[in-house]
Amino acid sequence: MGIIVSSETRVLVQGITGREGTFWTEQMLKSGTQIVAGVTPGKEGENVLGVPVYGSVRKAVREKGCEASVVFVPPAFSKDAVFEALDAGITTFVILAEHVPVHDMLEMKTFASEKGAIILGPNTAGSATIGEAMMGFVPFWLDYVYRPGPIGVVTRSGSLTNEVSSHIVNAGLGQTSVIGIGGDPVPGTRTVDVLRLFEKDDKTAAVVLVGEAGGTMEEEAAELIQKGGFTKPLVVFLAGRTAPPEKQMGHAGAIITGGKGSVEGKMQALQEAGAKVVMKPAEVGSILEQMSL
Repeated sequence: MGIIVSSETRVLVQGITGREGTFWTEQMLKSGTQIVAGVTPGKEGENVLGVPVYGSVRKAVREKGCEASVVFVPPAFSKDAVFEALDAGITTFVILAEHVPVHDMLEMKTFASEKGAIILGPNTAGSATIGEAMMGFVPFWLDYVYRPGPIGVVTRSGSLTNEVSSHIVNAGLGQTSVIGIGGDPVPGTRTVDVLRLFEKDDKTAAVVLVGEAGGTMEEEAAELIQKGGFTKPLVVFLAGRTAPPEKQMGHAGAIITGGKGSVEGKMQALQEAGAKVVMKPAEVGSILEQMSL
C-alpha cells in the first residue's frame, strides 16, 4: 500500500479527453493504477482506453466510487475542477498545471483542509508507489531510475527526482513511494506533511528529500526532526546553492526573501537536526549504502 496512491485506489482523471490526459492515462494504467472514470464536460458517454467518460464528477463518484483525482486542467480552471471534485467527495488530488493563480490555490487549500483532503501540486510530477500505481507524470517504466525498495522520496523538482532516484537504484536499493509536492509558490502539501506520512509507513526505512532554494519547507523539516516528529534516516540534496539572494531561480516557489530560504541556511538547519546533506545527487546512493537498511 502506498502513502498517497496504491493499486486499490479508485482514480478519476479530470480532463481525460485532452491530448495530455489521454497519453498519461495510458501510462498510469500501465503502471497498475486503477483508473475507473474520466470527466470532461460535454463528453459524457465517450470512453478513453476503455475508461468511461462522465460530464460531471458527482456522477462519476456516484457510479464508480472514485477516491482520487488527477487534474489535467489549465491553471485558470484548476480551482473550479478541484472545487467540483471536493464537493463530490474526492479526498486526494494531483494538480499538474503550472502557474495556478496564488489566490485560487489558497482557496483550494482552505476547502481541502475543511474536507480532510490532500492536494499534491500544483506544478508537480505527481505521486507513484513504485510497482503499484502512479498519478501524474512519474516515468515509472525507467527501471534504472525506479524500482521497488525501502526508500521514500519527497521532492520539489521533477527532473532532479529522476536523477536522484537513479542513484538510489544504482546503490542496489529502490523506492517505496515518490511524492512530488510541486514548485509553485503555494503548494497544497508541504514537505513536513509527507515526512509524517513516511514516518507511519512500515515499508519505508529511510527518506530522500530533494529541496531547493526559496521558502521555508526544509527548515520546517529540520524542526520536525528536532521535535521527534520524524525519526527515520533522512538524506537531503538541495539545489540552488549558487542562487543569488532576492533572485528567483527556476520554480516560481524558489525565491529567497527576508533572509530566509537560502540553501546555506537550510543545510545548516538540517545538518544540526541530524540529516545527511549531500552536495551532489550522485552522493545520495553512497550515503544510503552506508546505512543498515
